[in-house]
Amino acid sequence: MIALCPNPFRDLELSFTKNVMLLLHDAGFETAVCPVFADDEPEAIPQDVSVSRITDVADDCSLAVVIGGDGTMLAVARQLHGYDLPMLGVNLGTKGFMTSLEQENISLIVEAAKGHYQLSRRMMLDVELIRAGKEIYNDCALNDAVIHGYGDCVTITAWCNAQRMTSFTGDGVILSTPTGSTGYSMSAGGPIVEPDAENIILSPICAHVMGARSFVLDPTREIMIRTDKSHGRRAYLSMDGNSVYDLENGDILRVRRSKHYALMAEMGLKSFYETAFEKLK
Repeated sequence: MIALCPNPFRDLELSFTKNVMLLLHDAGFETAVCPVFADDEPEAIPQDVSVSRITDVADDCSLAVVIGGDGTMLAVARQLHGYDLPMLGVNLGTKGFMTSLEQENISLIVEAAKGHYQLSRRMMLDVELIRAGKEIYNDCALNDAVIHGYGDCVTITAWCNAQRMTSFTGDGVILSTPTGSTGYSMSAGGPIVEPDAENIILSPICAHVMGARSFVLDPTREIMIRTDKSHGRRAYLSMDGNSVYDLENGDILRVRRSKHYALMAEMGLKSFYETAFEKLK
């Protein structure tokens, strides 16, 4: 079975998804449609399409075709955390940096369903939020975990394997994977890292100190970030672009490489360098 994971706000009326379904059915494949971002707006799904949750069918699928953009890829990757199910991205968004195909490559989806692709293993991050010595939240990220002030500066202190790395006041800090290095981390002055590499990248956001620079760290490191605020300032933790938790003064973020990987089906149409040149120029 092939899971089709469309963003119904990119693929209106699921018209592209329906075409993919026909191609796959003609090639002898069963499909399950697992929309993304539609829980709060079920009217975005046409009534003639039967839908499933990706976590309910993942064990029976050999491939997930993600139809949307980078945000859709990130959402599906988070849902598939712990499942060994490769994702093939089809770009219906803007940048589409994480997707392997464009709409005009629709015929190659059948080739991917047959297993004709290269598998790319993408490192993920496990993140724990500790407050007053107790873990109160945990999550995973394919792109990044970001601490950011609500329009105010916050003080960030970072440790690597219990050794103090840096301390600064600024807008926040980004803990990124190589996959996420071409996103917010790059915009904040961080390095571009090959997506199949394994590193933890720490990038300050608008730090108020000349010496604050990005660190590219060994993936076995454990990173601890403490957030300190004053005068009623607020900050939040964001995972893969979603605001998920308000932070309190003295909260500790623990970040480590996850034992799970996001699996990407790559069709080899362009190298990472070609994609970077085209989409980042």
